[in-house]
Amino acid sequence: MKKVNLVKRVSSLLMIGAFVLAAGSCEEKEGVKTFEVKVQLEYPDGYIAQKGVKVELKGAAATFEASTDSTGLAAFKVTAGTYEARVSEVRNTNASTIVLNGTQAGIAVTDPWSGEIVTLTLSESKQSKLLIKELYVGGCQKDDGGSFQRDPYVILYNNSSEPISLKNVSWGATLPSNGHTTNNFVNESGVLSYQSEGWIPAGFAIWTLEQDVTLDAGKQIVIAFENAIDNTQTYSNSINFAHPEYYAGYDMDVYTNTTYYKVSDVIPTNHYLKAYKLTGVTATAFVLSVSSPALFIFQPTEEGDSIISKFVNNPENITLHGGYTSQVTLKTPVEWILDGIEVFAQGQESSTKRLTDKVDAGSIYFTNQQGYTLYRNVDKEATEAIANNAGKLVYNYSLGTADLVGGSTDPSGIDAEASIKNGATIIYKDTNNSSVDFHQRRRASLRD
Repeated sequence: MKKVNLVKRVSSLLMIGAFVLAAGSCEEKEGVKTFEVKVQLEYPDGYIAQKGVKVELKGAAATFEASTDSTGLAAFKVTAGTYEARVSEVRNTNASTIVLNGTQAGIAVTDPWSGEIVTLTLSESKQSKLLIKELYVGGCQKDDGGSFQRDPYVILYNNSSEPISLKNVSWGATLPSNGHTTNNFVNESGVLSYQSEGWIPAGFAIWTLEQDVTLDAGKQIVIAFENAIDNTQTYSNSINFAHPEYYAGYDMDVYTNTTYYKVSDVIPTNHYLKAYKLTGVTATAFVLSVSSPALFIFQPTEEGDSIISKFVNNPENITLHGGYTSQVTLKTPVEWILDGIEVFAQGQESSTKRLTDKVDAGSIYFTNQQGYTLYRNVDKEATEAIANNAGKLVYNYSLGTADLVGGSTDPSGIDAEASIKNGATIIYKDTNNSSVDFHQRRRASLRD
């Protein structure tokens, strides 16, 4: 691909060798029964299994880790529970960086455990130059109580070493809007119906940057989804979007609800995104989930000034979520997608994936209304390898939320925003797996 919930780890790394215990075995350890679970990685054609690939089994209370042997088999000792197996393996070639992702949910380990081998099928994707660096959707606390949730934004970042064109870069969000509501795209086998068809549904509308904007290496673009004004004048904990370099989702010819859409006079009109509402949608505002959106960015491979309009207005690209005429979606080709982030609401462990493994093999848990934001982790090795960064990187990162229930932090320990202000260039982690690529940050970066 052109493109993109960490929990507290409570177990030590389990290394396995050529010989493992019988698959169905269990044992008592300090009064707690454990079960051996084997996970076999199944690679796409053209790939050979490698030894030492980290695999995770994520449960409600703990995440267990193990490494594969030379056949791609990982063995775990876990307590009873329901688990999700997941892996993100990065392989570098001369031409590109390939990510092999896989997830398998609903692995029920009970007494007695039948001991069958769990097959984890991997999907191939390519890292993108353009990434979602930050997603702020949950709002903040009002000064007099309650919450304000109409100040969402996204920051896109050029994670490469060369300029890129943003012409026709668009964003959409899947249906269902919330990860914990009924997903009618999941078939009887528990699989997303579009997984094998090579597309992702964008619900209700998409927003497009039709201008030919060039984004230099290591630079970012801020896009306000709603109310692109200085919201801090009303709510001190909110975001000030009154900056001439910012962009705005603002198209009053399509979405006319002024409760959601205002724009600061200092933002140029050529910084407005164009909205493309799908046929049959009558809403006057595009409402992004404030708790658990699955958002993705894409750019057509085809050229032409009207390519987005033709794509949206082609009836063959339209489908309905669950057959409901009010839930219109656009079949967005996976090959066009640059990056995505799957967000689940904190406390909703039964949430269902909406983005396929080729887009995002994981998910990140989020607590809204508190001013928290979802921020991409730093690729520590790649960032430290930049010679010009010597003496400019700021460590001892303290804005993570790992001390909170369901919170997370950046394992690199690098404070990205402080380092950027210090003149450093940041390379962000990109494995197309939100579980390892993102953390919940205590404060929106635009408030730093």
